[in-house]
Amino acid sequence: MILVTGANGSLGSATLAALRARGAVASGGSRTPGEGMRRLDFDDPAGFDLTGVSTLVLISAGYAEDDQVVARHTAALDAAVRDGVHHVVYTSLAGAGDHLGFALAHRATERLVRASGLPWTILRNGLYAELFGGLLMWTDQGVESAFGDGALSAVARQDLAEAAAVVASHPARHAGRVYDLVGTPVTADRVAGRLGVPHRSIGLAEYRRRLLHETPGLLPFQPPMLASIATAVRHGFLDGTGPDLTTLLGRPARDSLTAAVAAASAARPAAGVRTGTAGVP
Repeated sequence: MILVTGANGSLGSATLAALRARGAVASGGSRTPGEGMRRLDFDDPAGFDLTGVSTLVLISAGYAEDDQVVARHTAALDAAVRDGVHHVVYTSLAGAGDHLGFALAHRATERLVRASGLPWTILRNGLYAELFGGLLMWTDQGVESAFGDGALSAVARQDLAEAAAVVASHPARHAGRVYDLVGTPVTADRVAGRLGVPHRSIGLAEYRRRLLHETPGLLPFQPPMLASIATAVRHGFLDGTGPDLTTLLGRPARDSLTAAVAAASAARPAAGVRTGTAGVP
């Protein structure tokens, strides 16, 4: 059986659906499991049961500080070794993402995966096109961002889910492989153009100020994480391309611009209503 962690999350649920669409025997694990799922709480290692799992799709539990994320992944990998899992597929971060503020936890986990003694595959996922669109900030005049003229080789989340399903369905074919799954570069100007509104670029200092002082609900680690995305895009560190995604999918990737536009459009406020000024989706 294939087990997908974080199966109630966006990538996990899409990966589970993609596996089932391929006819795979697959289930999900979550802290709050739905029907037919297994309870897996990364913060409760004693209750982490992977008995009967042949392939573990470890969706990164990255919504926390680095030490907590690495501890969570360590618990999952320890359970995989203990319970006889045959193969681990880990959803990591694209190689160009080493400049990002949340890269360390991914690279540390990659080391853990390699050191586990289990057969493994690492999927270095590019940033979601949906995230790029969601980070644009709506104003009465159009959209703003701190991306400048920079581009992001964004990927539609569904393509990353389907790539994970391809690998997990036949893991032995992909043992010991690291795939860099990046898409087609998109810019804030192109998203704005498709939306039919102007794009205004703001400086990184202004963006950080908005994150820190005008965006309620952010956890302490999130402002530096989001600022690192903005500066990496702005200065051209995340616009590289590669063949791994289309090779795994066996088809062209979905249009990342369309996915980004859809996310930005969905975040557009009603007339007269202003959204969060930092553009956090």
